[in-house]
Amino acid sequence: MNSANGAAVVVGVDGSEPASRAVRLAAREAARRNRPLRVVHGFIWPLLRVPVSAPAQSPPGAGLRNQAEQLVADAVREAETECPGLRITGEIIDGEAAAVLLGESPTAAMVVLGDRGLGGFAALVVGSVAVQVASYADCPVLIARGTTRDAGPVVVGVDGSALSRQAIDFAAETASSRGTRLHAVHAYTHPTSRGPGDMQPLVYDEGQLHGEEDRVLAESLAGVEERWPDVPVTREAVHARPVAALTTASRDAQLLVLGRQGRGELSGLLLGSVSQAMLHRAECPVAVVRAPD
Repeated sequence: MNSANGAAVVVGVDGSEPASRAVRLAAREAARRNRPLRVVHGFIWPLLRVPVSAPAQSPPGAGLRNQAEQLVADAVREAETECPGLRITGEIIDGEAAAVLLGESPTAAMVVLGDRGLGGFAALVVGSVAVQVASYADCPVLIARGTTRDAGPVVVGVDGSALSRQAIDFAAETASSRGTRLHAVHAYTHPTSRGPGDMQPLVYDEGQLHGEEDRVLAESLAGVEERWPDVPVTREAVHARPVAALTTASRDAQLLVLGRQGRGELSGLLLGSVSQAMLHRAECPVAVVRAPD
């Protein structure tokens, strides 16, 4: 996570109900982390050569620019109501939604957005802008979807890779800031071949397989309880497809945390199939954490 002094939690707004949920979620996250909140609106109309000023003799507040200013002001007030005393600024930035949020990400502590939107975020539906931002942002991305809860664990998906280590650290820090437990989920399926020409085993010992996968999970969590002694940690190695297991775990969670590859990885699918699927299926907000390049 960007830990520079004063780094803000940035939230993208467009006047839609999903964006309003994102504002409330972002305000609470900024308060928990003692960060300022920055409200931004991607104002795409100048790029499309659409007149943005009100025509002569128009009523007060007319014109696309005035409407955008009102939209941001409303979002700032909503954040102030959610978390009185929070340091909040708002800005209209000319540009397309994803580009605006990605441009904010190098200096942000976190970017927050709804799972779909309108107006300046017209393309913001799961599978487009949300996926673009979650895939390429230089900071953690929090997607406001599902049910926002004050109770329940922070759930993190673990696959035993260095990628999931970044997600575990972020999830443990978040659980500490929220005063809740960390629940690590490692889903596995039948043994698979290890290389070209290898055959998948036809017979295997389920108990042995579970023990091996549970050790993978325990090794991934090594050191977490020492670094965050205030965070109770539970772990679940489950014989299931990852999307199904994480969807189930999200049903009573405050937050689901997932990892993604850094830009240095060769794969074009930066977000990964499981992380991308959870942006569609999770029943709580989802945080996507980038691994270092």
